[in-house]
Amino acid sequence: MRDSPLEAASVHITNTSGVSMETSPAKTMAQKSVIRAIRGNAKSFDLSGKAITSVPTLISEIQNLCVLRLQNNLIRALPEELTSLYNLTELHLSNNAFGEIPSVLGHIKWLKKLYLSGNRITALSPLVCAGLGNLVVLNLNHNKIQHLPPEIKSLAKLERLTMTDNKLEALPPEFGQLSNLIQLNLSRNHLSWLPGELYSCRELTRLYVARNRIKVLPEGIRALAKLKTLDVAGNKLSMFPVEFHMLPLQELYCEGNQFVQQLPITSVQELAARLVLLEDRNKHSKVHRALPLYPYLEAILAGWGHCPLCLGPILNFWLECVHFLRVKKGMKMSLRTVPVRAVLCSYECFNREGHSYYGVSLHSDEVSLYSPNISSISS
Repeated sequence: MRDSPLEAASVHITNTSGVSMETSPAKTMAQKSVIRAIRGNAKSFDLSGKAITSVPTLISEIQNLCVLRLQNNLIRALPEELTSLYNLTELHLSNNAFGEIPSVLGHIKWLKKLYLSGNRITALSPLVCAGLGNLVVLNLNHNKIQHLPPEIKSLAKLERLTMTDNKLEALPPEFGQLSNLIQLNLSRNHLSWLPGELYSCRELTRLYVARNRIKVLPEGIRALAKLKTLDVAGNKLSMFPVEFHMLPLQELYCEGNQFVQQLPITSVQELAARLVLLEDRNKHSKVHRALPLYPYLEAILAGWGHCPLCLGPILNFWLECVHFLRVKKGMKMSLRTVPVRAVLCSYECFNREGHSYYGVSLHSDEVSLYSPNISSISS
């Protein structure tokens, strides 16, 4: 009669010469723990910190297993047998020796929480992404990942992604398709910019991108209508984007940037042509009636904005300015005022009295602010 899995696990391994081969003490202890878990019909099993280099295949016999903890070991690969654990939803693999995300994970489609921090992972496999469509939490902190594949969009149910202390240089535009993302932590990477598609993640409430190399946040940030916490500390920002002050922030961390100072200095001129946009406001004008006949022109004009002072339309060129807003009462942050980008239509508006907008000039590593009738000062 064939031995049961429990009996097979309790015998010595014998080579072809009939000589008994003892397994390592760590592996033997692990197997004994697995046997106890099988007998106890365990739903949670912990082999963390056991100095094991491989995962006992016998784990696949713990049929009701939901949570498996294998962190703080020396594991480099996972056995195919894990795919038979149909109740496994939470897997802890942090602080091991993985050089890549094990391909077997792409076949555990029911997994919801995956922890892989503190390994040597350099890339996120497109095939693994495609198989983890039910993942809700993914922790990849303290690895060596430089790029994310477009297939990241396959993680459609992802709510929390943390990738601090990696080597990320950019995010793919497909990142914006993670529509259920609530918390994103990309601090301590090599990011120099963020894609505008990130603002399609409308459920974001916490965004951490501290200690990167970001010089500017893309326009359209108001789309993150649920954002409560923003950490951009330790970057190279000079100001925040238009409508930043419309966010419902409760916490803002922005120290260690290169923000323009609240000093009145002179401005930079940019030209703008707005005659067509002005005429288009009149629904009885010939321009308004003719525009639908020119879809290409209509598409170009669709991106217009308006001057915050005269409310006149602005298309391609404007006078770039900044105004300083006091933070809301009760908001946790290190600064009491924050610089927010604004665009004015002309010097005529800029030279009006009674407004609090300052023009901006960026040259080399210096930032200058401009205000009517006041000499230029570099900050």
